[in-house]
Amino acid sequence: MGKKITAFLPDSDSESLACTVKSLKDSGVVAGIFIITGNASEPAIKDPEVSYLRSDGFASTVSVKKMVEVATTDFLIVYSKSSPLDLGKFALDRMMQVCEDMNAGIVYSDYFENKNNQLLSHPVIDYQEGSLRDDFNFGSVILYKSSECREACKTMDSEFRFAGLYDLRLRISQEHAIVHLPEMLYTEIELDTRKSGEKQFDYVDPRNSEVQIEMEKACTSHLKKINGWLKPEFSEIRFETGIFEFEASVIIPVKNRGKTISDAINSVLGQETGFKFNLIVIDNHSTDGTTETVSKFAREDPRVIHIIPERLDLGIGGCWNEGIFNEKCGKFAIQLDSDDLYIDKRVIARIVDAFYSQQCAMVVGSYKMVDFKLESLPPGLIDHKEWTPDNGRNNALRINGLGAPRAFYTPVIRSIRVPNVSYGEDYALGLAISRHYQIGRIYEPLYLCRRWEGNTDAALDIPRANAHNLYKDRLRTIELLARKQLNIVSSPSPLGGPSVKKLPGGQF
Repeated sequence: MGKKITAFLPDSDSESLACTVKSLKDSGVVAGIFIITGNASEPAIKDPEVSYLRSDGFASTVSVKKMVEVATTDFLIVYSKSSPLDLGKFALDRMMQVCEDMNAGIVYSDYFENKNNQLLSHPVIDYQEGSLRDDFNFGSVILYKSSECREACKTMDSEFRFAGLYDLRLRISQEHAIVHLPEMLYTEIELDTRKSGEKQFDYVDPRNSEVQIEMEKACTSHLKKINGWLKPEFSEIRFETGIFEFEASVIIPVKNRGKTISDAINSVLGQETGFKFNLIVIDNHSTDGTTETVSKFAREDPRVIHIIPERLDLGIGGCWNEGIFNEKCGKFAIQLDSDDLYIDKRVIARIVDAFYSQQCAMVVGSYKMVDFKLESLPPGLIDHKEWTPDNGRNNALRINGLGAPRAFYTPVIRSIRVPNVSYGEDYALGLAISRHYQIGRIYEPLYLCRRWEGNTDAALDIPRANAHNLYKDRLRTIELLARKQLNIVSSPSPLGGPSVKKLPGGQF
């Protein structure tokens, strides 16, 4: 008799459950089916081969431990959606085979997506050490080796309501491989048909703060276990480094934003400060009239520096390097995207003040989501306030961004330099800076982020979204390995080490 699987799925309507249960039975390898429910009423379906587990939430620690306890088979699968599941022929056999061949703890696969009655391929990305996001897309069917789940459960020392499955995944990954099988093994019905730009900010919705706090706690425990966690100790900043003509420079990389660039420039030139500042616009060979617009501003106001790079291979990051290494760049380099606006006339002054008052190498502000008419869009204010103030540099490895607008102490950003990419370059900088330096925060809104069809992330297709996520996971992997190395070389020594200071309240 071959290996068998115990299946677990969330409670749902009777029709969806019946379809999923039939597909599981038809596989021929499922020996037990359990529905996780918090509902005390009559079961949605009555089937002698289906059991119900009463619990406080599908992804809770209690549920995870109950699943592992009742799973007497070699493997278990978790199907996380409430819509009907259609397993491909021999799909589960294939996952078990790969799990055993690779001695893996977890196996997941690509899948088909039934969206509006259209069958679409949905490939997912490979898991790596830096794949720490709690919303990493494994698809809705994940195979676990039962023995590894049991070992992981023995070490679980927190009772999570939302982060139980996330905690399980992290603990298994500490000892065993998580394997991506690039084969379309099942079909799920996609009910969330929003565009990528509409989904992007779900994790910063204040309504999800309780979830995020749990996810942070689970990730922090994992980082400590693998020696990737950093104490809230930071290298000192000496603002007297270098001689700068300007106290601050706003940096705007732009390409073909004729519809928005004038508003962005005017919002900078209208700033009121007690120090000299300028605006450096890196015009990446625009062809839609943007060049002419920026040139006109530069002729009329000496604070506007218009740069057209010689190179033709620059992304947004490469354009940033053109700005920060320009001799006219100020002591602090402040970001503004070419389709956004500062919220009032004191933004630059408040950012510069934050550098001095918080003694930091980078400042991250907050912003409001608006449409092109400047009317509010959900979730409204994006302030990244939901994470604990003493753990930001570690939590940065879990989340998908650090917030905006961003500003940098120029000597530090020059020492690191900006990756020549057009997505994730700001996240790469934040991770690298936070490894050594304090990052300051301003929780009041500093600019208006305009969401419109021209945004680069407004409606990404699956290959581009995967490429973006794979790149950010790679950044996390690089940073995690660097932090592990830092923890090794910075062990206490009688010879002393780099100058650090302990700051109350940590980084964020």
